[in-house]
Amino acid sequence: MFGRRGSDSGTKELPAFRPPASTPVPAAPREPEGDGAAATAAPAAPAAAAAPRRVVEAPPMVPEAPRRGNRERSESYYDTKSQVFSALIDTIDLSQLAKLDPDSAREEIRDIVNDIIAIKNFAMSIAEQEELLEDICNDVLGYGPLEPLLARDDIADIMVNGAKQVFIEVNGKVEQTGIRFRDNQQLLNICQRIVSQVGRRVDESSPICDARLPDGSRVNVIAPPLAIDGTALTIRKFKKDKLTLDQLVRFGAISPEGAEVLKIIGRVRCNVVISGGTGSGKTTLLNCLTNYIDRDERIITCEDSAELQLQQPHTVRLETRPPNLEGEGEITMRDLVKNCLRMRPERIIVGEVRGPEVFDLLQAMNTGHDGSMGTIHSNSPRECLNRIESMIAMGGYSLPQKTVREIVVGSVDVIIQAARLRDGSRRITHVTEVVGMEGDVVITQDLILYNIKGEDQNGRLIGEHVSTGIGRPAFWDRARYYGEEARLAAALEAMEKRAA
Repeated sequence: MFGRRGSDSGTKELPAFRPPASTPVPAAPREPEGDGAAATAAPAAPAAAAAPRRVVEAPPMVPEAPRRGNRERSESYYDTKSQVFSALIDTIDLSQLAKLDPDSAREEIRDIVNDIIAIKNFAMSIAEQEELLEDICNDVLGYGPLEPLLARDDIADIMVNGAKQVFIEVNGKVEQTGIRFRDNQQLLNICQRIVSQVGRRVDESSPICDARLPDGSRVNVIAPPLAIDGTALTIRKFKKDKLTLDQLVRFGAISPEGAEVLKIIGRVRCNVVISGGTGSGKTTLLNCLTNYIDRDERIITCEDSAELQLQQPHTVRLETRPPNLEGEGEITMRDLVKNCLRMRPERIIVGEVRGPEVFDLLQAMNTGHDGSMGTIHSNSPRECLNRIESMIAMGGYSLPQKTVREIVVGSVDVIIQAARLRDGSRRITHVTEVVGMEGDVVITQDLILYNIKGEDQNGRLIGEHVSTGIGRPAFWDRARYYGEEARLAAALEAMEKRAA
């Protein structure tokens, strides 16, 4: 059978079972989607003529919870799995397996594991055997026990706190799962597999790493010695189906009239800052707004780890780079934003503004790149403006406060505030315009607010989006320039009637 290693006589008995080592076990690397790997290959040669075994960094056997439910598995299950996994590693020829595409490699592993179970006569039900087959395939080819969690589209976050604790967020609420890793080394091996796919590393000398999965999901790893109780892995999952503003309306994140206003804001090239706390849905909202950018516009995105999922054909995606082992070669967000200005952008979108690069983004917004967007961590539109000032000061600019505020007022048109409420729901709580200055004070006006009225018997908050009564926003002339003033007036009027 393809992928098996033979002895000089052409056959090899399965070895005596041994417990798994604590060091990484060789395994075939995960094939990227869409890779051009051959679907078929010649049968493996006998061991005497076979290529030497290629050692590929991969996690050893890891225990895993079933796809359905979070029940703990028995120790006997893990013992059996250890024995089968050890026999598999001694039996299979990983150098040949690496030449297969993921589906063929998975089928090959399943065939060999079935043979091992039959030869050693393990007492297992069909369901247990199927679970074992899936677990071992995930260990060799995927992300081990994380695979069933990554496959679920209802999970927003996966939080691994060391080898023995795995939490998930579902419907805005955090719950503990029955999944666990064999040990901390096992967990670190899986983290190394994830970050190495995007050319990054995590180890004792570089214990903090931001990365992403192939689908764009955000990954953060912090390893010992900084993480005292074992490696901490956090994955912010993205839904397979990209959300739209119409879906956010169905979820109650914004009213239909409010969504119409946001569509117009995206269409008429307002400079937008999306403000909110961690997990409030800033990146999701930014993705939704970009859907209303004209398809003939040239867009350049700058991110620490590429998460934005723009649908426009003329998009250039840029990503920062951490320093190498010698501490050199780092490319910061500020470097990317500066370089954008030389790439003839029509819109610049910064995934998350954290530092002095905000000054360069404001300069771009104020010098002909209307419609640029970015996200900032803050709890209200007013705090967002204060944070922008603070981040400019972080860059060492010795500008008078009034000058900084004039730059902000001349650059930012709209601040959209997103929030995650105490019941776990996500809502757009403010749509606020930056109007101008009176003396040294920045003047803002709210167009849309979210009012909480109470909660139902299940503890879910009840509220509604209301208009503040402003009939002509500050960007009215811009809307008229793009022929959208009638839609804007109709949306604001409909919101007024709803409030009445």
